[in-house]
Amino acid sequence: MTGQVRTVDGRVAGRRGQETRQKLLDCLREMLSTSPYRDVKVIDVARMAGTSPATFYQYFPDVEGAVLEIAEEMAKDSVELKELIDGKSWAGKSGATTSEELVDGFLAFWRKNDAILRVVTLGAAEGDKRFFKIRMTVLNSVAKPLADAIKELQAKGQADKAQDAAAVAGSLISLLASAAEHQKAFTSWGVKVKDLKPTLAPLVYLGITGKKAPR
Repeated sequence: MTGQVRTVDGRVAGRRGQETRQKLLDCLREMLSTSPYRDVKVIDVARMAGTSPATFYQYFPDVEGAVLEIAEEMAKDSVELKELIDGKSWAGKSGATTSEELVDGFLAFWRKNDAILRVVTLGAAEGDKRFFKIRMTVLNSVAKPLADAIKELQAKGQADKAQDAAAVAGSLISLLASAAEHQKAFTSWGVKVKDLKPTLAPLVYLGITGKKAPR
């Protein structure tokens, strides 16, 4: 870990303290992947980490506070999604490839962070501004550069200027987020997750360029 890590009462944590704090976060992250958020208790996280509830409370005010720490770190990592769009071509087969890489990367990011994103989505839906801000940070890492790409195409006469770039980008990212959140549900419909990319990518390409994706 880098930088100063402080306890709840403001003291700077030493190396061992930082390691204990990180272990608590790692255990909480693991528990969220197997248990409903509301069922996770401080005593269970502490027990899994091989420490005590009192130690947990040295670093976090409660489970929600620790969850926010994980969520904020995940939001910082979402900047990597921007790289799937920045500087990429949307012309012809290159554009189709860009669309496929965007869909693939977005779904992969969501699978990797599925447990914490479920909690973030729940908190945002319940009106918690902290979770809403984190969710929007993740979505904006794609929506903003996507809107910029659309504006660039419009300026070149390669996309419909009558379309609002932000609205198109927002609609497409909503489509991707919804599909990502329902990846497990697709299997119950007889749909294989590997089939999502070839289904979603042409829709993204069509939304961006207004054209059918080349094969």
